Amino acid sequence: MLVLAAAVGALGLLYGGDLLLSSGSMPRGVTVAGIGVGGMSLADAEAQLRSEIGARTGGPIPVTVGDARGEIDPAAAGLSIDWEDTLARAGSQPLNPITRITSFFTDREVGVVTIADPTALNQALEQLGPVVDREPTEGTVRFEGTQPQPVDPKPGQQLDVVAAGDVLKRDWANGSAVELPISELAPTTTAEDVATAIQEVARPAVAARITVVGENGVQGTVTPDVIAASLSFLAENGALVPELNQQAIQDALAPQMAESEKPGRDATFDFAGGSPVVVPSQDGRGVDYEATVAALVGVLGNPEPREVTAVYAEKPAEITTEELRALGNPEIIGEFTTGGFAPDSGRNIRRAAELINGKIVQPGEVFSLDAATGPRTAANGYVEAGVIDNGRASRGIAGGASQVSTTLYNAAYFAGMTLLEHKAHSFYISRYPAGREATIATGAIDNKFRNDNPSPIMIRTRWTPTSVTVQIYGQRRYEVTGEFGPRTNPTQPNEVTIPSGEDCHPSNGAPGFTITDTRTRRDVNTGEVTRETITTRYNPSPRVVCED
Repeated sequence: MLVLAAAVGALGLLYGGDLLLSSGSMPRGVTVAGIGVGGMSLADAEAQLRSEIGARTGGPIPVTVGDARGEIDPAAAGLSIDWEDTLARAGSQPLNPITRITSFFTDREVGVVTIADPTALNQALEQLGPVVDREPTEGTVRFEGTQPQPVDPKPGQQLDVVAAGDVLKRDWANGSAVELPISELAPTTTAEDVATAIQEVARPAVAARITVVGENGVQGTVTPDVIAASLSFLAENGALVPELNQQAIQDALAPQMAESEKPGRDATFDFAGGSPVVVPSQDGRGVDYEATVAALVGVLGNPEPREVTAVYAEKPAEITTEELRALGNPEIIGEFTTGGFAPDSGRNIRRAAELINGKIVQPGEVFSLDAATGPRTAANGYVEAGVIDNGRASRGIAGGASQVSTTLYNAAYFAGMTLLEHKAHSFYISRYPAGREATIATGAIDNKFRNDNPSPIMIRTRWTPTSVTVQIYGQRRYEVTGEFGPRTNPTQPNEVTIPSGEDCHPSNGAPGFTITDTRTRRDVNTGEVTRETITTRYNPSPRVVCED
């Protein structure tokens, strides 16, 4: 007992002496952001940390996100170090005797205490998203001529902004690249689904022609090359479902089936005499191509001979004489034109413009662009178009529809319509007016306005290979002007490097900014003036560097 008591007493003296001797200095084995400061005085430790960590955090923070590398400006991200709390955390002497003993043999990393502006940090991380984020690519089948080729699915990825913010705040001062977390997005289809689609649908579909039997002995033929050009596959509930581009099939069959149809005609205005004169509408009867194409899809996998019976329906005029006369003596009350699109996007712009051409909006009625142009699928006449998404080449069905949305938004703006719903792009696109443009996404982002005029209005569109124009006809109620404010709150772009072998298009990037747009409407009858201001914030688009 005496020996044990003596041993305990000796250990106590050693513990007390060690605690006394280390008072006022950093604990043994402590590192801060990888820098060893154990045993230093608080003043020396602070000087060392400020010197080394300050040098690291004065410039851009290197980050890796999936297969891309980038840089984040700590000042723009609102990151700084709380030196007082960092030293307090690192300089607290442990009282646990076991901890004090193990400190002779181990290091203990305590990290810096970071001050962060949550809004600035999120904005900095969101810049990386468009370059890093990729939706999963579903499997499908493409055709080279009439030969089906498999396109296997690929997983996507998405930056986890919340988790990335936590990691960046923890590791940004360590002096090495910070690996930011991403989530993998799995496709719903598999390579086996693609093989099945080829075997059971694609290959039989182009094996022979399909005969379409119409009325009065008229027949049409859909050839294998037309089928190949029209056939696509939609991922649905984990399977690949075939669909045919209705417009392409209609273009091929319409001349062949014309003798079996009674043509109709929408009411139009004839401006030959200077003043608009109504040309009456005429109802028709003809092939119901939506129902007929659905029947064609049903026989794609059948052996030859393949034959379907055309479905016919009454075709009332979409624009009646009465509707047009209700416009009175109309004039163009709103008009806008945009251009600068690629040929494949141009096909989708043309299709969306066709679907809203001639639409009449009654007093008090709400017009929805998403409803009028949807569903924006291959079956409804849209095609896959090339898109450059912040340095990465991608493709998507109906790419370019947002150009129609922006053009319509501006036409409705100047026509004095009540603007109900729209959303600007996240990044500024220079061919559009800043703060006065509108994107669109099926079922998620719409472009809506209401006609609060006492008389109807009519939407007219004009498409060329280089531009699209939207005109709104009606009785003028307002004189409309728009005024932009200055571009404020500039935010500088980060830099992102895309590795060799990936689809990449270099970009100098562009600053983000905030802008206001004020629309002034003066009632031409009462002189009453109303103003509304919309504020739009654009994210900076990152600089994209492509590795050789």
